[in-house]
Amino acid sequence: MIKEISSTQNPTVKQLVALQEKSRIRRKTGEFLIEGVREINLALDAGFQLTQLLFCSAIADAEELAALQSKLSAEVTQIEVTEEVYKKIAYRSGTEGIIASAKAKKNTLSALDLPKNPLIMVAEAPEKPGNIGALLRTADAAGVDAFILANPRTDLYNPNIIRSSVGGLFTVPVATGSTQEVIDFLKQKNIAIYTAILQEAISYEKQDFTTASALVVGTEADGLSEAWRAAAKQNIIIPMQGRLDSMNVSVAAAILIFEARRQRGFTL
Repeated sequence: MIKEISSTQNPTVKQLVALQEKSRIRRKTGEFLIEGVREINLALDAGFQLTQLLFCSAIADAEELAALQSKLSAEVTQIEVTEEVYKKIAYRSGTEGIIASAKAKKNTLSALDLPKNPLIMVAEAPEKPGNIGALLRTADAAGVDAFILANPRTDLYNPNIIRSSVGGLFTVPVATGSTQEVIDFLKQKNIAIYTAILQEAISYEKQDFTTASALVVGTEADGLSEAWRAAAKQNIIIPMQGRLDSMNVSVAAAILIFEARRQRGFTL
């Protein structure tokens, strides 16, 4: 049975807007919003549990909506909303008229199911959702075995992360933890740590990444904390020809991770 909501003052609408706008509400309820057909389908493929599906018939493509509805369990509440209500809830402009609420995962380190010879991307304390989204897109493109956020400063289910990752949040195994927890986890798994640090470093092209490896990047402003320097097997740098001494963290991560993939036999 499909419910209908036409008022922006409806309590359900207010709750959904709060989920979209406030990380505190997302943490309290354990839910978040997913906007867009592709992103919702990716979340379903990744085993995320949807709780509600909202759609605006005036905007949504009928065939795409029907295909998505056919995948839903009976427990998912379906709500048809007016265009006014949809625009009130939507984070993005120009989306397909479909939004879902879903239960967040715990994203613990212990939940990661790693292969025998893993390649892992680690980012310490990235703050900008756009950078995290770009890192997730890179992680997906390179097919890394896990993406780990150490000391995250931003809610993983921030709508801008979902938007900027183009659904990459759902296609890559993701975990979070404190810097020390991540270091301890990697050491326990016998995964070598390679840090993007200028001091006592070698060019990334000279480092062998064919064994179990974690490539670690920090923020452009602060770099990596001292704990990583002590834990690293080797510091690595990307030689640069210009006058600046840093580049965007997602660009740096992409260069490093694709070099590791090349060494492991990645071909187009």
